[in-house]
Amino acid sequence: MIGNVLVGQSGGPTAVINSSLAGVYKTAKDQGAKKVYGMLYGIQGLLEEKYLDLDEHIHSDLEIELLKRTPSSYLGSCRYKLPDFKEASETYEKIFDILYKLDIQYFFYIGGNDSMDTIKKLSDYAYTIQSNIRFIGVPKTIDNDLEITDHTPGYGSAAKFIAATTKEIIRDSLVYDQKNVTIIEIMGRNVGWLTGAAALAGGMDCDGPDLVYLPEMDFNLEEFIKKVEELQKTKKALVVAVSEGIRLSDGKYVCELVGDVKYTDQFGHTLLSGSGKYLSNKISTELGCKSRGIELNTLQRCASHMASLIDITEAYQVGAAAVNAALDGKTGEMIVINRISNQPYQCTNGTYDIHKIANMEKKVPLNWIKEDNTGMSEEFMDYVKPLIQEELTPIMIGGLPKHINYNKY
Repeated sequence: MIGNVLVGQSGGPTAVINSSLAGVYKTAKDQGAKKVYGMLYGIQGLLEEKYLDLDEHIHSDLEIELLKRTPSSYLGSCRYKLPDFKEASETYEKIFDILYKLDIQYFFYIGGNDSMDTIKKLSDYAYTIQSNIRFIGVPKTIDNDLEITDHTPGYGSAAKFIAATTKEIIRDSLVYDQKNVTIIEIMGRNVGWLTGAAALAGGMDCDGPDLVYLPEMDFNLEEFIKKVEELQKTKKALVVAVSEGIRLSDGKYVCELVGDVKYTDQFGHTLLSGSGKYLSNKISTELGCKSRGIELNTLQRCASHMASLIDITEAYQVGAAAVNAALDGKTGEMIVINRISNQPYQCTNGTYDIHKIANMEKKVPLNWIKEDNTGMSEEFMDYVKPLIQEELTPIMIGGLPKHINYNKY
């Protein structure tokens, strides 16, 4: 490699995002990179010249292995929306001044939709000023909503955690001989890939959730109450999986019915939470039975003790593929995963124009959602099951998982 490498992480973390970082770092060093810098807190941190030399913090293959098994973003993250360079050229001039100062020739950004928007804008600006710096997006998101790629690293481990946790909650709901309803609130603003994964809990030893509600379909509160009441005629313990982003037909989020003031980030995303508790309270009031709302919250994206080996492996592979793509002269593109077959499960990596991915959302096909909201189709199950297979046991010290951190202070 000619020149140095800069890599960053952005958006919500995952259980395997650091495996992609390890893939970028190890492959870049193997290809002869002089320096591999990590930007602290993403592009926002870079604007404040916050970065570190990864060689000073990663000293061995063991530490690379620890990095792969450490959840959340090792370098820190941000939700920072770059302005259009035609309206704020000074922001881009500052970024490129820093890149030139560090002799950066290869720029990698690990993230989801908003992160790919950053890659798009930086590569477009580089083209207008005829810079030879190469910009490559590395996919990451538990939401699984990036277009073109078959799936995204981070999704498989989150799906595995959600399915396993749903099974355990269902077991707990069967303890008492009385009517009870448990509402599991699962992440998913506009897409229901994660909530759909709760259906994986169904099998010979478990019925799975009784109802599943995704944002792809309008939510009708009255119909929901009626369905629960009807199911209670034949079953005392019910478990319902709902996306945090389920909405009424008028577009209003169910969680907004609570009336609380919500936080909004730079991309205009409202922090969603409360759908599960709202529906639980509604059930208790309307049907007079015990009900509980459980919000999985950040556990879905940081549970590395239940990470999928397939997911960790693919996360590393897309990081490595990004370095190789940049070496091949690619820029303004994102690494994609192309599925060849389900049985045996096989995938390859490729690249795709970032302009056809950034700011777009891949939704769950409606024909993969059962019309009566009782679960997901076999096509959905066949799609997700390969992604949750096998485990990579954490390196345990003193009975707890060992993680790697750089010294922030």
